[in-house]
Amino acid sequence: MKHQCVQGDTSKLYTKSIQHDSANVTVVMDAGYGDDSTAWSPLVADISKLANVFLYDRAGLGQSETSSNPRTSRNMIQELRQLLTETNTKPPYFLVGHSFGGVNMQLFAAAYEEDVSGLILVDVTPKDYRERFLPTMSQDFQRAYHQQFVREGNYEEFMESLKQLKETELALQIPVIVIGAGKKDHYSSESQRLWNDMQKELTQISSNSEFVLAEASAHYIQRDEPEVILAAIKRLIERFK
Repeated sequence: MKHQCVQGDTSKLYTKSIQHDSANVTVVMDAGYGDDSTAWSPLVADISKLANVFLYDRAGLGQSETSSNPRTSRNMIQELRQLLTETNTKPPYFLVGHSFGGVNMQLFAAAYEEDVSGLILVDVTPKDYRERFLPTMSQDFQRAYHQQFVREGNYEEFMESLKQLKETELALQIPVIVIGAGKKDHYSSESQRLWNDMQKELTQISSNSEFVLAEASAHYIQRDEPEVILAAIKRLIERFK
């Protein structure tokens, strides 16, 4: 296991790499909004038995310094690309993104598809979340949602990231597995159904995709049902072989 703080354009960012004895693929993991790489802790040891693993803390989180670059997805994937280059982490990559991290990973896959062999989206924020889902929730929920954006990018930057995803009309050729949380906190049965539908729609970004419902999981599937994510990674690796 190798820990490094890598100098980027405006700050040093923390990375952690785990090398597998024989695997030639690397699982690159991006956590949700406001989360650092420790969000993946329940999974890392098991994934490292299958492939190389690359984890990092986005700017301003965990052990990474803050950055003067706007905290939008396009900037974040450029920072990630630089980290992979500086640490000599070679493709092919399997990308795993949770929540907001899945927004980043979709844009990374679109920008560098030649280096990406698979994508797993774990209960990812849909690009039309603000227009289509948020208005269906209670005023208290909407207020709490707006107030959460204090840990890295602000609300406007987050929405700019979703806009960037909308503008990138994804038509990937790589395998994509979408994993939705089937037991979301504070969701009515109607909200849960809408959420499931919006997660299923994410499969449309690739001609080779599947949807998995983690029925017993709230938003952090990696904590509630890590075996579901692990099984998806295994499937992608088996197909790649």
